[in-house]
Amino acid sequence: MQLGDLFNASLIGRRDDVGVEYDTADGRVAHLTFGALDDSANRLARTFTERGLRRGDRVGIYLPNGIPFITVFLACVRLGVIAVPINILYREREIAHIVGDAGPKAVLTSADRFALFPEGVATWDADALTTAVADGPVDPVRLSIAGTEPAALVYTSGTTGRSKGAILSHDNFLSNAANLIACWQITAADRYLAVLPLFHVHGLANGLMCWLATGCRMRLVERFDGARAAQVFSDFRPTLFFGVPTVYVRLLELPADTARAIGRDVRLFVSGSAPLPVQVFESFEAQFGHRILERYGMSETLMNIGNPYSGERRSGTVGVPFPGVATRVVDERGLDVEPGVTGELWVRGPNVFSGYWQQPDATRAAFSDGWFKTGDMSEQSADGVFTLRGRRTDLIISGGFNIYPREIEECLLDLCGVREAVVVGASDPRRGEVPIAYVVAEAPIDAVAIEDICRRALASFKIPRAFIQVDALPRTALGKVQKHLLPPWTGASS
Repeated sequence: MQLGDLFNASLIGRRDDVGVEYDTADGRVAHLTFGALDDSANRLARTFTERGLRRGDRVGIYLPNGIPFITVFLACVRLGVIAVPINILYREREIAHIVGDAGPKAVLTSADRFALFPEGVATWDADALTTAVADGPVDPVRLSIAGTEPAALVYTSGTTGRSKGAILSHDNFLSNAANLIACWQITAADRYLAVLPLFHVHGLANGLMCWLATGCRMRLVERFDGARAAQVFSDFRPTLFFGVPTVYVRLLELPADTARAIGRDVRLFVSGSAPLPVQVFESFEAQFGHRILERYGMSETLMNIGNPYSGERRSGTVGVPFPGVATRVVDERGLDVEPGVTGELWVRGPNVFSGYWQQPDATRAAFSDGWFKTGDMSEQSADGVFTLRGRRTDLIISGGFNIYPREIEECLLDLCGVREAVVVGASDPRRGEVPIAYVVAEAPIDAVAIEDICRRALASFKIPRAFIQVDALPRTALGKVQKHLLPPWTGASS
């Protein structure tokens, strides 16, 4: 089975039903039926074929949340073309690495973003292309595609180098959607408010695919906006909402009566992509009348573990493995530890990716006898409930986005006069963590100028909150930086 077969239950079976609501450029809310979406995807798939795209080719998608993103993804799925979602906040440096690694035949984006791509990369205007084929033939497009074939390359970072493309198959996405639909009891009667970016697996694999598989109604917004949240909830009255901890922190700022009204409509709030602070969990329950369902997944594995829909949702925990997902908690030798003992979490199942794109060494290092080594430290209770205890890597999670210090450090080391640089995560009440940069330089640094350079090279969420100049970085005899000995950040930028 391929993803298109799963989606046809809605795109064909509920053809005349409104599938999605979205904001237009003039501020209106437009509606699109599943049938109209299906027709657009078929037209686009035929156009892709005419332009030379073939099964196994890669196509970059550098678009904000919107109908073009969805139709491009659907067209890729139908042709066996591998979709490469690119974070819309990325800039030249990050984009150049992804397109250089994935080698897309084309990137679908908007004309005003063409300049962000390296010379020689074929950039197609998604809006113009969709408009140009609006009256084209809508005959169904279907190829014989095996479930094991790649559907997407999702780029995720590592601590020892640049970001890597996780190869996710049709079967990976199918098993993930089936688990979530069953475990969270998602049906066509639901109303899903989609605020998470579709370039991320949280918004794509969980949100978009569960919507298409069940035929529920989706309200798609470009991004979460705390100032508009109350109005959007009131207008759409969703029953289903996926968010990251930062979003829930913002929702806690709503007036008590607004929170209670939202809570009466929504049946399920889900949180992921970063640990949910216990304080946020408890405050949200008090204000909205709901215990947020926290779950745990990764770009390489989609969803692994989740708290139950019916039953106890323990604050601070991520629950139990989803059906078909096997787990182990191991010590440094790869031996299972006893319940209550912290170790590295390993997983195995139909949700787990096959490897990293064109990186056999990294793929081999990531697996042990078929088990994927997550790099996350975890503890399992006697009754099987998992609690995450931190990460073996230096990963910083800020507002649900992964930040790997090495990338920022390399950017800083490119600056004239900077001899050494190290980036660490600091606690932040709104974003969970924020990056802080420590630099050793030949002369006094200009923090404002450095920040400006970083903003031209990196996504906004990767910009260090502060640039702190030090005489030297504390190191061990072997040269490893002792981050715990760095001067603490006081909350004021240098």
